[in-house]
Order: sequence, then structure tokens, then C-alpha cells
Amino acid sequence: MYRLGIDVGGTNTDAALLDDQLSVIHTVKVQTTKDVESGIFNAIKKVVEESKIDRRSIKYAMLGTTHCTNAIVERKRLNKVGVIRIGKPATTSIPLFTDWPEDLREKIEAASTIISGGYEFDGRLISELKKEEVLDFCRESKGNVESVAISGVFAPVNKEQEQIVAEWVKDELGDIPISLSHEIGSIGLLERENATILNAALMTTGQLIVNGFAKALRELDIEAELFFSQNDGTLMNDVYALRYPILTMGCGPTNSIRGSARLSGVQDAMVLDAGGTTTDIGVLSNGFPRQSSLSVNIGGVNTNFRMPDILSIGLGGGTCIRESNQLITVGPDSVGYEITQKAILFGGDELTASDVVTRLGQAFEGHEEQVAHLPIDFCQQVYEKMTEMLEDAIDQMKTSSKEVSLILSGGGSVIVADSLKGVSNVIRPDHYDAANAIGAALGQVSGEIERIYSLTKLSREDAIRDAKKLATEEAMKAGADESTVSIVSVEDIPLAYLPGNALFIRIKAVGDLVS
Repeated sequence: MYRLGIDVGGTNTDAALLDDQLSVIHTVKVQTTKDVESGIFNAIKKVVEESKIDRRSIKYAMLGTTHCTNAIVERKRLNKVGVIRIGKPATTSIPLFTDWPEDLREKIEAASTIISGGYEFDGRLISELKKEEVLDFCRESKGNVESVAISGVFAPVNKEQEQIVAEWVKDELGDIPISLSHEIGSIGLLERENATILNAALMTTGQLIVNGFAKALRELDIEAELFFSQNDGTLMNDVYALRYPILTMGCGPTNSIRGSARLSGVQDAMVLDAGGTTTDIGVLSNGFPRQSSLSVNIGGVNTNFRMPDILSIGLGGGTCIRESNQLITVGPDSVGYEITQKAILFGGDELTASDVVTRLGQAFEGHEEQVAHLPIDFCQQVYEKMTEMLEDAIDQMKTSSKEVSLILSGGGSVIVADSLKGVSNVIRPDHYDAANAIGAALGQVSGEIERIYSLTKLSREDAIRDAKKLATEEAMKAGADESTVSIVSVEDIPLAYLPGNALFIRIKAVGDLVS
């Protein structure tokens, strides 16, 4: 029984085969194609043919993809969304789509309204729902909306009003995709609302991802169960991915972190994932990526759903190098997936970071002649500048002045020096260049819950017990085997600024795939 992991990057698409002991059998790297789907097909075909395994023995297939990120950044393939906020009169002073980039709002907004309703932090009612407000909105927007986003004040504490409004919308608009904020974001209303709107806008893109992956496997006669990488380092099944496409955002660096942990055997370290376009730096903590505690900006929109704490810089194997008036500039532009056509070492005329390290004898053995004309002193200067950029980025991600272990991953990490300031040792494990695909194939399944409890009627222990139960249920919905689910993190914070002895609880549960 094998696992197949695929990770789509801006330059390369990687594929990895793992056996039932999670040992790496074979990895391949192909160019990412303009339509992305062809690159996925090519990677799967190549890894199966080269490994010579029986494709019928592949039980699980996992995909980490940039589709959703690209859709938002490029403002393409986005649904027209009808947005309903449950929060009148409490939230009417803050408009919907506050601080959104105008071009993104124009692409997404079909109609929006604020209706009566909402809850206090402890679940007490602010005001009653009014069904006629929902029906009026649906009748006015019918035919214009492709999906609906519903968010309510303190919905993560009490989800009932969101669910009722969703039923009314379905009765009026039929079987339309609906995103509910209590299932996506955490407590803050505006950031949670924004994440819910983006999720609703990505419904068509999510469908394309799932269908495209399924089609590639079908055409290659692979009957495997489909899973998709989430941005917390775990997996979700195809049903879950269709409902929450936004959770695939940022999964590339996360997969690299998970894969690096497996390949190196190290559970706590810093991970540097260098591709052809960017270098992503994250922190490995107990085998999982350190999560960001800040709101996450996606395409100019602030959101608050879970995301890894990642620092990205414009430096990779395809980064363009230029000199003007004796001033050297490194990036941030890159030749990307066209590196094999445009870089000097491959016969092109664009000077890249890969050309520099090849001239210094550190990579791409056999291509030295193509770069022999590059001045060695100039290349050394460029290399020092690149190293400084990496050292500064690593320093920004550290929480103390102590030296840290650094695990390298990604094909672009050939540009990284073996010795860096602030780093105790640089680890370059076997198969490091395909760590992202390996991380995708490794994944367990998770569920996470964030909720505020009032301790006037129940104890802290009872509140945590309830949150653990909810997190376990979320993991099972995503495809986890109930018998393997365990709680991996518990965080509870007293909220002194709220009345009623309030307690914020965040819990994460993780389990193995159903065998």
C-alpha cells in the first residue's frame, strides 16, 4: 500500500511515493505548467513509471496546491458572493467589505446586507432574527449570486442563527454553496467575516481543484482516496475541501515543514524552503508548523483563520541578478518555471541565483562551461548578498538570540550556504528537494475549535472537555479514524475584559487516516 504526495509550486511540481511505513520510495520533479493540471498529471505519471510500482496499490493520493492563493492574488475564477451579516443593530456602524481592495470587492460582491440578530460573548441573544429580511435579500439578489457567505456576531460561541439563516437561504435560492463563519474563522467578527467571504468566492476554484486531481488519477488508472493539504500541516478529504477551499491557502510551506521533520528526524527546528521564486522560512514545533498569532492578509484582505507563521522573501533559484552603476540587486523578480529556458547555465541569457552558485562550484555539476565567463569576484559578492538576505530573514523568525538548527528543503536550497550566522547546524536530509511533496503524503487529519465559554454555569474543566469533544468531531469530519484521534494542543486564556468570568479556549485534535 502506497501514498502519493503532490505539491504544486510556482516553478516546479513535485511528486513523492511513500510506503505503508512512510518511507520514501521515489520522488520526481517536473515543471509547473501554465494550466497547472498538466503539471500534476505529468508528475504523477513520471513518479509511477520511474518507481515501477503497481499503480493499483496506491491507496491515498494527497495534493498541496497554489490554486486558491493564485485565484485571489490574480482576481480570477472567483464566485460572485451574496454576503449576509447577522448583527443589526449592533454592527451597522461598520460596513461590510471594510478595508477591502476595490478591485477584489468588485470581482466578488454580488449583493450584501446586515440583518437583525447576533449573540453576546456568552451566547446570550442580542436580537431576534427576522425571516422577512433574509427572504427580501434573497429575492433581490436571485440570479446574481453564485454562492453565499453568512457571518454572525459571536457565531463561534453560538452557531444557531447562522444555521437558521442558511436554511432560509436554501429554501429561497435552492442548492447554492453556503459558507458559515463559525466553521472557518475565530472570534473577531470582521476578520472572520472576510475569511468566510473569500471561502465563498473560492467555491468554483475548489471544485476545479478536486475535479482536476480526480481526473488526473482516473486517466492514469489510479483508484486512490483523495486528500488535500491544509495550511496547518494536516489533511482534509475531498468533501471537506469542497466546503472549505480557503484552508488550502499556505499549504506549500507547511508541507515542506512537515516533510523536513520526517526526513531529518528533528521535531524542533527552523525550516528553510527555497524554490525557484521565493524562500519561505517557518518554525517546526513538536513536528508541526508554528501557527501565526496575527491576522493573516490574503490578497489585501485581513482574515483570522489558522495559518502557519511563515516569512517569505523574494529569493530562489530563479531569482534575477542585476548590476547597475556597481550596485548589485538580487530579485525580487524571478524567471520562475522558465528557468530551464532563460537561465545562463541552461543556454539562456538571464543571470540568476542558480548561475551564481554554479559558477562558484556549489551546484549543477556539468554546467560549469556555460557560466565560466562570469567574473568569480562578482559572483562571490552576489553570493554574500544572498546569504545576508537569508540570515536577516532567519533572524526575524527567531524568538531568542540562541542559535537554531536549520533544515533545508526545496530544489532552490542549493543557493544556501553550509554555514549561516545564528544557525548552529545546517541539515540537508536525503530527498530534501521534494520535502513538500513528502509532507503532503505524510499528513494526518486535524480538527480545531476556538470558543469563548462563560464559567458562570460550568467549570473550566467542563469547558475544556466540551471543546476537546468538538475538536475531535471536527477531525473525524475531515477524515480521521476516531480510534487514533488525540489532542495535540490546548490553550485557554481568561478574558478579563469581558464580564461573566469568560474563558477563551483553542484546542487542536489530530488523527490518522481511516485505514
